[in-house]
Amino acid sequence: MSSVETRLAELRKEINFHLYRYHTLDDPIISDAEYDRLINELRRLEEKHPELITPDSPTQRVGAEPLEGFEKVTHPIPMTSLGNAFDDDDMHNWLARIERLLPEDITVADLEFVVEPKIDGLAVALTYENGLLVQGATRGNGVEGENVTANVRTIKNIPLRIPTASNGPPPPARIEVRGEVYMPIADFNKFNQEQIAKGEKIYANPRNFAAGSLRQLDSKITAQRPLAFFSYAIGYVEGAAIHTQKEALDYLNGLGFSVNPDTLHTGQFVEAINFIHAWMERRDNLPYDADGAVLKINGFALQEHLGVVGNAPRWAIAYKFPAREATTKVLKIQGNVGRTGQITPYANLEPVNIGGVTVSQATLHNYDDLAKKDIRQGDTVVVKRAGDVIPQVIKPILDLRPPDSQPHQPPARCPVCHEPTAHLGDDVALFCINAACPAQLVRQIEYFVSRGAMDIEGFGIKIGDRLAGEELIKDIADIYFLTREQLLALEGFADKKVDNLLDAIEASKKQPFQRFLIGLGIRYVGSAVAGLVADAFPSIDRLIKAGQEELEAIEGVGPRIAESIVEWFSRPANQTLIEKFRRTGVTLEAAGPPVDVDKAQTLTGLTFVITGTLPTWSREEAKAFIQQHGGKVTGSVSKKTDYLVAGEKAGSKLSKAQALGVLVLDENGLRELASGG
Repeated sequence: MSSVETRLAELRKEINFHLYRYHTLDDPIISDAEYDRLINELRRLEEKHPELITPDSPTQRVGAEPLEGFEKVTHPIPMTSLGNAFDDDDMHNWLARIERLLPEDITVADLEFVVEPKIDGLAVALTYENGLLVQGATRGNGVEGENVTANVRTIKNIPLRIPTASNGPPPPARIEVRGEVYMPIADFNKFNQEQIAKGEKIYANPRNFAAGSLRQLDSKITAQRPLAFFSYAIGYVEGAAIHTQKEALDYLNGLGFSVNPDTLHTGQFVEAINFIHAWMERRDNLPYDADGAVLKINGFALQEHLGVVGNAPRWAIAYKFPAREATTKVLKIQGNVGRTGQITPYANLEPVNIGGVTVSQATLHNYDDLAKKDIRQGDTVVVKRAGDVIPQVIKPILDLRPPDSQPHQPPARCPVCHEPTAHLGDDVALFCINAACPAQLVRQIEYFVSRGAMDIEGFGIKIGDRLAGEELIKDIADIYFLTREQLLALEGFADKKVDNLLDAIEASKKQPFQRFLIGLGIRYVGSAVAGLVADAFPSIDRLIKAGQEELEAIEGVGPRIAESIVEWFSRPANQTLIEKFRRTGVTLEAAGPPVDVDKAQTLTGLTFVITGTLPTWSREEAKAFIQQHGGKVTGSVSKKTDYLVAGEKAGSKLSKAQALGVLVLDENGLRELASGG
């Protein structure tokens, strides 16, 4: 190594250490002038020797060239969301549910908990290989996020290389660090003051500003924003044995990551609740925005035993802060027609600021709830942001009610198509029963093309509204019959825009069967239910023939969901729609190898986990093969796992399977097992 390379390595190590002291520990040990001298020396040397610049150099935090768009990233382990509690009763109900699911040898008294602040920011996952930051991704829909690596590299307290702490443990071979990117309140206020002085745009609240800053296509803009990061979880790690959430936080802290100091590890549930109450009282004095606290079961083995329901872990819950409230006036009550035809009342309000957000509309839930609360046009009302997000009208202030006000009457006709409205069965909701209602069609299109369904990039509600208005789309299957000539004939649709849209539509045909089921918009069939249904009935033809009892036999599918699915497929208009979809080339069955669905159920009663890259099958194909032979596939290795099917780069699941004595198969071994070998 030359003397220049040696000096560069020394400077980078020293500067990264001082960045850690300043931004993570808030405890600098050199002056700003001394720091400037070091960074300037590093810049001069790198300018003379650009071939020696490394990705973890502190000079590389300034941002890269602008991107045309974000690449998508599939999270190796889904980033789940949390269930919410709004009072102590909700918390005790959660604990009661946990108690029923505990192993026989564990009681509630044995549980340990970790309480952490719920920072109001944007969740991200950071991947490090041999200590070097190689990827940063947003949470997205939990399964897929956006690659924002260039942007997270600009955040001062995110290490470009670990460990940052001089006495930290050695870096693991591979680790995914999860946490929250946020905007410190003081920095947010200072930034807004600078914007005011320059006569430029100011921002409403730190959370939205942080999210928008992290999602800039030009990372040089992100570099100018005072973002910060708190780590709170490890997605996976190779090369370190960590068994509890407390150990994970200590390990992250040792590696040099910022970990929120306002955490509690306790074996007493009451102490955890009291800590949350005390912490809530400090809300207005915190240096960051927080919308609650998160309570987690400490042990990872117990977390795995409790598992996940829908997309939320059973072993954690968010205790949300009381919602911020304000009073304002109802200007008008109107109805919004959703994709299923349900008409939801909402209030147009005199604009009011609630928790840094200007609110001019709020939901009224349904017409029964509206009548019970007796909210009227012209009323002065209390409005809150539920969970600090969704505005809703809580109650009218009767002393301020105008003397000539009248109770609001549910609409007898749809506000869009003017056809009669009705209640369906025992449902309290009011529906437009006209399947050709334009409002329903636009909402159906919006839902079908959304990220959680067919994910047609660039196809937003404005385009859906335009194409429905031009009668180029009369049902959601028509999306796949759009032509270049039709689109080019529309004002504002140039060659590149049309080509990009048609390419995105064509690409969506490869979306898995589960996504297609979501996109159909069947009531109560979201991503979790669609996955369960697609596993049990892996083709549209099998699902169409399924009876209500068969559907109810699926764990997680109750009578109401089963009835909704059967009713949807029984409608002649929907049967016609499915036949139309057959001609489009979209995926109407689960991916899998060419095996007979009536194959002998040789894997019945066995539970499998799939990991790594298989020689000839994708994971979806291997999963379908196992299920077609009667087996069950889960996402994580446990004592209940019978076999791990492992390919190349199997990672931590292989290590865990070996530690638990779980039998390991390759692809050929799985074929042999299914054949009775």
